[in-house]
Amino acid sequence: MAMLMMRRCRNLLWVGNQKIGNVAELHVREGPVAASALCRSVRETATKQNREVSWAAVVGLEIHAQICSNSKLFSGSQVQFAAPPNSTVSFFDASLPGTLPVLNRRCVEAAVTTGLALNCTINKKSLFDRKHYFYADLPAGYQITQQRLPIAVNGILSYNLCVGKNQNEVITKTVRIKQIQLEQDSGKSLHDDLSNQTLIDLNRAEGQLRVDANVSVHHPGQEYGVRTEVKNINSARFLAKAIDYEIQRQIEVLENRGTVLNETRAFDSKLGCTIAMRDKEKKQDYRFMPEPNLPPLILHDAKSLPSHAHSHQVVNIDCIRERLPDLPSAKRAKLVKQYGIQPLHSFTLTNEDGLMEFFEAVVKATKMNPQKVIGWILTEMLSYLKQSELAVKESPIQPQPLAELLNLLEDRTISTSAGKKVLQEMWKGEGKTPAQIVKDEKLEAVQDQNELERICQTVMEGHPTQVAQIKKGNVKVLNRLIGEVQRATRGRSDAVAGWGLEGDDRHENDSEGGTGHMVLPSCLRRYSSLFAGNHGSFISAKNGQGRNLIMRMNVTEKS
Repeated sequence: MAMLMMRRCRNLLWVGNQKIGNVAELHVREGPVAASALCRSVRETATKQNREVSWAAVVGLEIHAQICSNSKLFSGSQVQFAAPPNSTVSFFDASLPGTLPVLNRRCVEAAVTTGLALNCTINKKSLFDRKHYFYADLPAGYQITQQRLPIAVNGILSYNLCVGKNQNEVITKTVRIKQIQLEQDSGKSLHDDLSNQTLIDLNRAEGQLRVDANVSVHHPGQEYGVRTEVKNINSARFLAKAIDYEIQRQIEVLENRGTVLNETRAFDSKLGCTIAMRDKEKKQDYRFMPEPNLPPLILHDAKSLPSHAHSHQVVNIDCIRERLPDLPSAKRAKLVKQYGIQPLHSFTLTNEDGLMEFFEAVVKATKMNPQKVIGWILTEMLSYLKQSELAVKESPIQPQPLAELLNLLEDRTISTSAGKKVLQEMWKGEGKTPAQIVKDEKLEAVQDQNELERICQTVMEGHPTQVAQIKKGNVKVLNRLIGEVQRATRGRSDAVAGWGLEGDDRHENDSEGGTGHMVLPSCLRRYSSLFAGNHGSFISAKNGQGRNLIMRMNVTEKS
C-alpha cells in the first residue's frame, strides 16, 4: 500500500507528489513564523493522512440486554423496574444452599426469536456453564452462562445507511454475529464513597442496555493488535465516542513506539476519554465447567418434534419463525415502495416506536398524498412529541383527527399557516374537532378573490421600494410582500409553498407585448391575480387541477 510522505527538496515543501509551497520565499515574504507554521501544518496533515492509510481497526461488541419477561431467568422472582432494593429476591437469587435453578421458557423463546431475526443458526442442543469469579454482586461465586455451546451462532446483521447529498441513496453493510447466549444477570453494586462501602441490590441490574467494546488496531495485512476492553457503555452515542477515542489512543501509543496493554478500561463521558481500570496481562481463569443443575437445552423444529409432545412442553423453532413480525429493513422497504417516501423518512418512521403505524393510519383516512402527510407527521407532530417528551401512543392527537385536518388542507378550506394553528389547538387535548377549531377561530381561507386582490394592491402601494427591486430582478424580495399579505389576512391565505420552477407549470409568455416577462420561481396557491396595479402587472396564472400557480411579473412599465 502506498504511503504518503512529507519531504523537502530545494526549499520546496511537498506532501507525497503534491507541491505545497516554497519555504524560502515564504520565509522572506511573511517571516519565519509563517514559514514554521506552514511546515507544522503540512507535517500534521501528512501524519493524519499516513495514519488513515496505514492503520486498520477491529472492533467487537458484547451487548448485554434484558429479556422482556415477567420473571427472572432462573427463578420465579418478579421483574419490577425501580422496585425497592432487594425486594424481589428469591432464595435462589440469594444463593441459599439447596436451591436450584429453573429455566424460564419465555427467555428461551426470546433468545430464539433474536437469533432468527439476526439470521443465526439455532442450536437444537445448547449447554449451560458456570463462570467462576468472586465479587460481591454474585453471592454464589459463579455465574450461569453459555460458553461452550450457546443457543445461537454465526449470524449476520444487515443494515442500511442513507448517503448522498440529499440522503436519498441507500447502501447496505453487514456485521457478523458470533453468538447469542443466555446469561444470569449479576447484582447491582452501589458504591457509597462517604461511608466507604459498597451496597448490593440483588433485584439484579434492572436490564439497562450495556455494551463492552473490544478494540484493537493493526497495519493492513498484518496480525491483529493487542485489544483493550471498554466496559459498561450505556448509550450508542457514548459507544461511538469511546471507540473513536480508543482507536486514536492506541495509534498514538504505537506511533510513539509504545506498547498497547491488554487491559480493561472505562469510558468517562464527561471527559470524552477512556480510563484504565485493571490490566488483563495475566489472563483471569474463570474455570468454566458444566452447570450440573441444568440439563442440556433441547429445541425442536417441525421435523424433530416428537409426536406425543405437547406444545407447552417444547420450544418449536418453526412456530417461533412463523410468529416473527416484519423486521425493520422489510418495513422500510415497504414504506418506500408503497408510499413513495424518501429512504431517510422511512428510517425515522421505523425508529420511533408506533410512528409507522400512526403514519399508515393517517394515510388510510386522508385524501392527502402520503408524501405530503409525511411532512406533517415528521415536522409538526414529531416536534410536539419531542417537546412534550411523549411517546407516540401517548399523543393527544390521534390519527383520525389529524387526517380530518389534512383533508381541510387538501380541500383548501384552510391555509397551511392556519393548519398549524389548528394543530396547536388540537394538541391541547380539549376534544374539539379540526372543523370546530377552524370555525371558532375564524381560520377559513379567504375565498373572495376581489378581497384578496384589494389586500395585495394595498401591500404593493405600501412597499414601493420592494416592488422596484422586484422589477429589477430581485425576486427574493417577494417573500417580504407575501409575508405582509399573510399578516393582513391573519394567515388565511396560502403563502409561497417553495421555490423552484415546477416543470409543466412553466408557462410561456402570454401577456400583452410578449416580452419583458420574468418567470418568478415560486409555487403559489390560491392567488389568481396577485399584485396588480400601477407598479407593474402580475399576470394571472392558470389554476389547473392539481397544478401549482406560477406568478409572472412584467418588468417593464406599461405606457
